[in-house]
Amino acid sequence: MESTSTVQEQVKEKYGSAARAVAQSGSVQACCDPGLRCCDPITTNLYSADQTGIIPEKAVLASLGCGNPTALIHLQPGETVLDLGSGGGIDVLLSAKCVGPSGKAYGLDMTDDMLALARENQKQAGATNVEFLKGEIENIPLPDNSVDVIISNCVINLSADKDRVLREAFRVLKPGGRFAVSDVVVRGSVPDAVRKSMLLWVGCIAGALQESEYIAKLTGAGFEDATVEPTRVYSVEDARQFLTEAGVDVDAIAPQVNNKFFGAFVRANKPKAACCQPGCCTPALARAKE
Repeated sequence: MESTSTVQEQVKEKYGSAARAVAQSGSVQACCDPGLRCCDPITTNLYSADQTGIIPEKAVLASLGCGNPTALIHLQPGETVLDLGSGGGIDVLLSAKCVGPSGKAYGLDMTDDMLALARENQKQAGATNVEFLKGEIENIPLPDNSVDVIISNCVINLSADKDRVLREAFRVLKPGGRFAVSDVVVRGSVPDAVRKSMLLWVGCIAGALQESEYIAKLTGAGFEDATVEPTRVYSVEDARQFLTEAGVDVDAIAPQVNNKFFGAFVRANKPKAACCQPGCCTPALARAKE
């Protein structure tokens, strides 16, 4: 298993390259880059014309997610939203419009090129209730109990320390806060060699969790009511070209792959009132407070 620092450097390079492509030429050549396969049918047609029509074009072009979290959760005026791994800022800018002038939308990203692109998109959009922060999703630079909703778009699967990401998400959410992210998830067992090829196709440098494992990790971090809802199921035909180029016998692995990898909407809630009496907190909740 690769170290956290190695994975972070690889993610920075891949997504930094995508950001530079958008900033310099107004297009992202993700599908032409053998090291950055976040492309059709994963990233296409995720946002409605109504959504893409109200934000800068480069924010749309730099979107390399696997879902549309802003379309799947109802944001209230005045709420504070945090987008983990905000990239070019599309989900932050859409969230900012939902929460209105009395609300706030934060974007967190560790890639300088993406942050520069996101801030330029913010400027073009005239969004005054938006702030982009530099940092890692494993170490969120915000206080405890400071946000109402956490969203993310195909980013948590890129972390080498998902338990820490979820503990940090729990920490910064207010009591009763909502966790609502799009991510890549695996259903059922898949041979390691097949899994590696599919995840390279699905998420660049992905480490997607199994459905049951995702729920268990959320529960372990202190969340309740955790659910995983498939939004876009990937078939082996979707990945045929990439897998063939990688030397994989697509027809041989088809039974082991079909309908097992999917984009999903992952939901959970932070309990409304955390118990603070001695001996009351669960071990998971105690760990989340560390």
